[in-house]
Amino acid sequence: MTSPRDNFSPPLDTSTNPDRETGQSADTTTVELVQRRRPRPYLHLLLFLSTFATTTLVGGCHYQAFISDFGVRNLDPGSLLNPQGLWYSMTILSILGAHEFGHYLTCRHYGVSASLPYFIPAPIILTGTLGAFIRIRGPIQTKPILFDIGVAGPLAGFVVAVPTLVVGLSLSRLTPLPADFSGLSLGEPLLFQFTSWLIFGTVPEGYSVNLHPMAFAAWFGLLATALNLFPIGQLDGGHLTYAVFGKRSTLITLSMLCITVLLTLWSRSWIVWTILLTGMLIAFGPRHPPTLDEDLPLDQRRRAVAFAAFLILILCFTPTPLEPLDLMEHP
Repeated sequence: MTSPRDNFSPPLDTSTNPDRETGQSADTTTVELVQRRRPRPYLHLLLFLSTFATTTLVGGCHYQAFISDFGVRNLDPGSLLNPQGLWYSMTILSILGAHEFGHYLTCRHYGVSASLPYFIPAPIILTGTLGAFIRIRGPIQTKPILFDIGVAGPLAGFVVAVPTLVVGLSLSRLTPLPADFSGLSLGEPLLFQFTSWLIFGTVPEGYSVNLHPMAFAAWFGLLATALNLFPIGQLDGGHLTYAVFGKRSTLITLSMLCITVLLTLWSRSWIVWTILLTGMLIAFGPRHPPTLDEDLPLDQRRRAVAFAAFLILILCFTPTPLEPLDLMEHP
């Protein structure tokens, strides 16, 4: 899961400053800009190191489960020192980092003020992180620029996730499920299913792919890519939808929220994501902030990239991300 992607704010309007005639407005505005945009690299570094620690801890637990063939995952502080935990942490941080720096470098290319990535540590047994995000502090000039910034992240993350998925599944193995197995079943996106079939063929009944930590990180990266491409509000998919459809994107946002609510009837694992999306729309509203120049449309090349982004969403999406699996109840 990732937090709302970009935080747009309107440009400062010095014409409304009552001190304009006294000659103080320029100085005041300069001070405000410096205060608002002063970089805090120590905070980004601290969050990154904290996320590295939590994901390495969780990665060590995933590796313990991998070598024990679906053993129980117990958070062991000693596993933080297990170098095998780096399989997971380095992979997931590479995917998330590529995604966020895709946004950041594109912002720099167009001269748009943006923060460095904020990584979100979380001592959660499954992921060790809640993702990452950047803050866009300035207005976006045109729809093509908005599109390029929005699509750069998912494309960069996807480019890193695909080879790590191939390598991770190559390191995984087919293992018979214990008769008393109780745990979580991971939903398999189309890309995951196809790659698994290429490596393992048809999985025999009673067996399952015991995921290497690198493969699990790639799975999580695919899920994060799909969630970010949802055409809703301030998510990457919301930026792309607004760049392509303009004001009609509001209807698409509301329709997609309804679809997400319906997904909770299919799988309870969508409940948290639906609550987060609803809260985001309540906080920021369903309408996407306009660009400064609304008249410049997307060219055909960008529309083709938009279609490619939609295909990536389809390839990375699964209707049942997480489901409980208890073989004792279903012998």
